[in-house]
Amino acid sequence: MQATLAHPHAIAPEGSPPGALRQALARAESRRKWRAFALTLPLLVFLLLTLLVPIAALLQRAVENPEVANALPATMRALDGWARKDAPGAPAYAALVQDLARLPDSSDAGALARRLNTEVPGARSLIMGAYRALPMEGTPEAIRAQLLDTDPRWADAPLWQAIAKNGARWTPDYLLASVDLQRDALGHIERMPEEQRAFGGILLRTFHISLVVTLVCLLLGYPLAWWLATLPARPANVLMILVLVPFWTSILVRVAAWIVLLQSEGLVNRGLMGLGLIEQPLALLFNRTGVVIAMVHILLPFMILPLYSVMKSVPPTYLRAAVSLGSSPVAAFFRVYVPQTYPGIGAGALLVFILAIGYYVTPALLGGADDQMLSYYIARYTNVEVNWGMACALGALLLAATLVLYGVYRRFGKAELSLG
Repeated sequence: MQATLAHPHAIAPEGSPPGALRQALARAESRRKWRAFALTLPLLVFLLLTLLVPIAALLQRAVENPEVANALPATMRALDGWARKDAPGAPAYAALVQDLARLPDSSDAGALARRLNTEVPGARSLIMGAYRALPMEGTPEAIRAQLLDTDPRWADAPLWQAIAKNGARWTPDYLLASVDLQRDALGHIERMPEEQRAFGGILLRTFHISLVVTLVCLLLGYPLAWWLATLPARPANVLMILVLVPFWTSILVRVAAWIVLLQSEGLVNRGLMGLGLIEQPLALLFNRTGVVIAMVHILLPFMILPLYSVMKSVPPTYLRAAVSLGSSPVAAFFRVYVPQTYPGIGAGALLVFILAIGYYVTPALLGGADDQMLSYYIARYTNVEVNWGMACALGALLLAATLVLYGVYRRFGKAELSLG
C-alpha cells in the first residue's frame, strides 16, 4: 500500500486528469480503511457478544415483568376498569381460576406466586393453594365461593391490587425499589415505609467502604510509586514484580490467608501482643476493619501502576530547578511534582473505586452483617430469592454509578487539560 500511495501512476495512467487521480487515491484510501476495519471486526464482534449483549439483557430484565402478564391475561381483562379499592367482582375470580387452569405446570404457578409474594406477603400460599384446589367449576359466583373456601384472604383487596399493578409486561418497580421507592395501589410513586428502606443505606455503605479503600490505597501507593519511579531500571523492575505478585494469586486464597492472619490467635494479634502493644486481641475479623485491610491488599497494584506510569514521565530536573530557585524540597514536591501526577491519581483512584464498589467475595467472607456491599445483595437475589428482576435492577444501579463516576472523571480531566 505504501508503494501504491508513493506511486500514484500505478493506479492512474500517466497523463490522466487531476480529478481521476484524486478519485483513484480516494478509492485506495477507502480500501485501506476497509481492510483495517476487517482486521478489527473479530474484536468488535467479541465485545458485542461478551459485553454489550449481556448489559442490554441486564437492563431489559430490570424493567421486564412477564410473570403476571403471561400467567393471568384473562384476569387482567376482567380487572380492566376496576377501582382498586375493594375486592373485585365474581368475574375476576372466575377469570383467575381460568388462567390458573391454563398454566402448563406447577413451575409456572410457582413463578407467579414468587412474583406476587414480593408485593404482598403470603401471596405465595394463596396462589399455590388455589392452584392445588383446581378444578373449580360453576358460575362466577360459585367459583368465587370455592376460592374463598380455600383461603378467606381472597376477599381482601391487597393481592388483587398487586395483580392489577403488575399486569403490564414492563414495570419500573424493580428500579424504584433499588432506590427505596415504590408505587402504591393506584400506581403513584412514593417513598417506602421507613422500616422497609434498605438499599439507600446499602448503596451509601458501598460508596463509603470503596472511598476508604481508595484513600488508603492512595496513601500507601503514592510514596511507593514515587520510590519506584526514582530507582534505576533494574531494581525498579524487580520491585515491580513484587507489586504484581497479588495478580498471580487467587482472591479466595488471599482472603483465606487474611482470615488466618487476622483471627484472634492469628499472626497479627500474636505479634502485637508479643511486642507489648496490646493486652487483648484486637477484633480484626468479620468487621469493617478486616474488609478494608483485605481489599486494600488486593487493589493496591491498581493504584500503583497508573501512578508509576505517570511519575516516570515527569522529568526530575523540575524538582531540582524549583529547589535551585529558592523553594524548599517539601514545597517543591507538593507544588511542582504532585500537580504533574494528577492524571495518575485520578486514573488510579477511579480504577480502584470502580473495582471496589463491585466487590463481593471479600466482604462476604471477612465482613459482618453490617459490612456487606451491594454486590452481596445482587448475588442473594440471584441465588437465594430467585428474583432476577431485583438483581438486575441493583446491577443496573451499580452500572449507572460507574458511568457517572467515569463521566465526572472525564469532565475534570478535560478541565485540567484546558487549564494546562
